[in-house]
Amino acid sequence: MAVNYLYPEYEVARNYDRCIACRVCERQCANEVHEYLPDANKMTCDDSKCVNCHRCVSLCPTRALKIVRSGNTYKENANWSRKTIDELYKQAGTGGVLLSSMGNPEDYPVYFDKLLLNASQVTNPSIDPLREPMETTVFLGAKPQDIRRDNFGRLLTDIPPHLKLSMPVMFSAMSYGSISYNAHESLARASEALGIFYNTGEGGLHEDFYKYGKNTIVQVASGRFGVHKDYLNSGAAIEIKMGQGAKPGIGGHLPGHKIVGDVSRTRMIPEGSDAISPAPHHDIYSIEDLRQLVFSLKEASNYTKPVIVKIAAVHNVSAIASGIARSGADIVAIDGFRGGTGAAPTRIRDNVGIPVELALASVDKQLRDEGIRDNVSIVVGGGIRSSADVIKAVALGADCVYIGTAALMALGCHLCRSCHGGKCNWGIATQVPKLTKRLNPNIGFKRLVNLMTAWQHEIKEMMGGMGINSIESLKGNRLMLRGVGLNEKELEILGVKYAGE
Repeated sequence: MAVNYLYPEYEVARNYDRCIACRVCERQCANEVHEYLPDANKMTCDDSKCVNCHRCVSLCPTRALKIVRSGNTYKENANWSRKTIDELYKQAGTGGVLLSSMGNPEDYPVYFDKLLLNASQVTNPSIDPLREPMETTVFLGAKPQDIRRDNFGRLLTDIPPHLKLSMPVMFSAMSYGSISYNAHESLARASEALGIFYNTGEGGLHEDFYKYGKNTIVQVASGRFGVHKDYLNSGAAIEIKMGQGAKPGIGGHLPGHKIVGDVSRTRMIPEGSDAISPAPHHDIYSIEDLRQLVFSLKEASNYTKPVIVKIAAVHNVSAIASGIARSGADIVAIDGFRGGTGAAPTRIRDNVGIPVELALASVDKQLRDEGIRDNVSIVVGGGIRSSADVIKAVALGADCVYIGTAALMALGCHLCRSCHGGKCNWGIATQVPKLTKRLNPNIGFKRLVNLMTAWQHEIKEMMGGMGINSIESLKGNRLMLRGVGLNEKELEILGVKYAGE
């Protein structure tokens, strides 16, 4: 049917004066966009297959390629965008649910961009991080609310288990299966080198990576894939995933074409079968049920590891976090609606959840008002793009942040948002051997270390500019923030004053 034809959104623009028909683009494209025509000794392409991953552009030796918008358009209609029309035609032709990858790309407000940092000058002088001590170390876990001493007046230091980080950043949950072995190795090695942590995501831990256990957070999700006692004891912390920002209120789905070889063995499910996690944990329907799982996991790991509960940022997130803080969990992780994913229903990804900035400020205030802020540490993720976002998140009340998409971009991701197809041209979100080898973990982990090292320097510079010499002094310090372009309600929720006040 003619209506099923959708003109490509992107086109490959080839400069034939530069193109030498070397066929690098053909060999490098997993989507089979490029084709060599031997009779004409020239390259051609099928634009309909292009996902705009830029692999061909990056590797073309003569710089003969670029990707451009096609320019084809429907008749203008403010209510019916091209994206909306194309998606409707696709569903009318297939009857299927639309799937998308990565985070929400829609034009919603980014509150980090509407927050500015304070700076010290005369009466409260700034600090030079090159010449004076600057503390970026973070400890995650429940903290005692008072000082305790024994009968001889000595301090009692038997506090719950903590995670010690060199800086307030961790690599967020990305499962083995959704991303490749080499991507996981890069994250694990970088975490060890940096003195931070990476998260296995749902799906277990490959046996090769148990040696990085001191820098690993293992996750328990509703499907319980790959979960067993040795797995729980292999990491430094255990995370219960109740929800994630890209798809609040629903479960997970790793397509069967990614369940191969070691992924199948690690997840403990048959090859080729879809790994479908239910929406709820079928043993958790209340905070009391959650408390049971928290202590079951602590019991299984001999009370030696902090337990994290990860939730999506939704409208009643502060009440949920309050319950988690009383459940015995040590850390609450909040994932905003810009959080990435390997695959999610498009309608869920683009329409459900709230910005992590508002959720974080709301949770921090609620826990402080109830006098239980020290019961848990707060970790936030979903849209953290730079060291400035990290600083602003800490000032809004976070102890630490999770980064996912930014870490993948350091590995080479070009945000083509087609992870669910399993043909990642950069060797990240794929299990195809000839593609996974494109990511060299020796290079990948160094790029991650470089990124985090740069962020740590910038964090110290910004803290010094504020006259603050430790992350702990910045945590929840909203006096260091001012808002621009925000209405009164937004300022109230964020707990910040307007610029100029």
